[in-house]
Amino acid sequence: MLTRRTLFKHAGLAAVLARRGVSATGVSPTMSALSAYMSEAGSHELPGEVIEKSKQHILDTLAAMVSGSELEPGQFAIRYARGHPGEKAATVAASGVVCGPIEAAFANAMLAHSDETDDSHAPSQSHPGCSIVPSALAAGEQFGIDGMRFLRAVALGYDVGTRFTMTIGMAGFQSANHLSTHAIAGTFGSAAAAASAAGLNAQQMRWVLDYASQEASGIKTWQRDTDHIEKAFVFAGMPARNGISAAEIVASGGTGVDDVLSGQDNFLLAYAPQADPAKLVDKLGERYEIVRTNIKKWSVGSPIQAPLDALENLRKKHPFEADQVQSVIVRVAISEAALVNNREMPDICMQHMIAVMLLDKTASFRSSHDKARMQDASIQRQRAKVQLIADAELEHRLPARETIVQVTLSDGTRWVEHVDAVRGTAENPMSREEVIAKSRDLLSPVLGEAKSTSLIAKVLSLESLKNVRELRPLLQRA
Repeated sequence: MLTRRTLFKHAGLAAVLARRGVSATGVSPTMSALSAYMSEAGSHELPGEVIEKSKQHILDTLAAMVSGSELEPGQFAIRYARGHPGEKAATVAASGVVCGPIEAAFANAMLAHSDETDDSHAPSQSHPGCSIVPSALAAGEQFGIDGMRFLRAVALGYDVGTRFTMTIGMAGFQSANHLSTHAIAGTFGSAAAAASAAGLNAQQMRWVLDYASQEASGIKTWQRDTDHIEKAFVFAGMPARNGISAAEIVASGGTGVDDVLSGQDNFLLAYAPQADPAKLVDKLGERYEIVRTNIKKWSVGSPIQAPLDALENLRKKHPFEADQVQSVIVRVAISEAALVNNREMPDICMQHMIAVMLLDKTASFRSSHDKARMQDASIQRQRAKVQLIADAELEHRLPARETIVQVTLSDGTRWVEHVDAVRGTAENPMSREEVIAKSRDLLSPVLGEAKSTSLIAKVLSLESLKNVRELRPLLQRA
């Protein structure tokens, strides 16, 4: 059967190249190596650890998409997709909507970052999964790829997207340029993942990176967003839309500049003239960034993860009740404290989530999104006990998100817990069982127990999935 992809690959590309007289001559070593790796990633053998981590991150992101449907950013995304149906090619999670791949990638990405449930990659200051997985899924459904190719496309997206922001420089980059590393990494990662799912060759991959460079955008005003809709757009929806658009343009016959990483007015000159382009391919195929990506144990903002770990650790060592507590002092890095200090949203409010943890002895998805509970008298009593301290020493230890939590009881007993590796980080990873447990907590209230169990099983056996479209009925809700 002739498809748009095969027709273009076997006929259109040859004509385009002949018309333009294109050759590899003049392409920088970095671009040559990167585009070749990207074109071969769909069939590249991956180490067992990378396969397992990729399954876990795909499951974690799909669970974030489904749970996000209960929040306003996700509900907006579903409404948007329903109003722009287009081609019936790709699934919008937790809905009955099937639409065009660009619209589906956008909507699913918004769903995935409707709150603070999705994964994060500290070395690149990005949230890779929330844009990369939706882009790979949408393109995968469009082209009917199997589960293993889907998994490889996702792993490639993590490798490419994160390397772009690590290359242009992390220390002070966002503050100096007012740009969002989350949007930039997501755009390149989503473009790579979608292009791999589409089966593009090395020349086409170079053009995809060119279009992704033109689309790389996003500024830090997201930090002033109180509804999380603009944040979901910057972190996930926009980069997923941009990335899959770049792949779609090239797959449809669009051409571009052969090397956007070198020569006059190139991407690196525009964003970071001092950058070393070799970092874009540093240990590519040896160091897989999906292995260095964090899965959140708790559905809350990243700076709150370690303090919740600390309280859980203390309770295991010294069981106590909330009413016994006189005070809780939480120390985190200065920049981290600014993000979570008395915020309006429960899942990114440190004081509120500590109060929830004291009372509930855990922090479920539902409890971390119950905004009405912020006004509950019992929560207010516990919240009054919490003191957040912005610690200069912990600021120096970033990107490690460390915390020091001191709990003092009414009888004067005092305990201190120092968490230097958050549960779910690369340094202290969650087990497969913990990832499954988190996913059930997110999936079951929306999809039901039976469907959630089937979806988890399918994702954890992606190598046996003949067509990624088989995930559609398990992701949908009437």
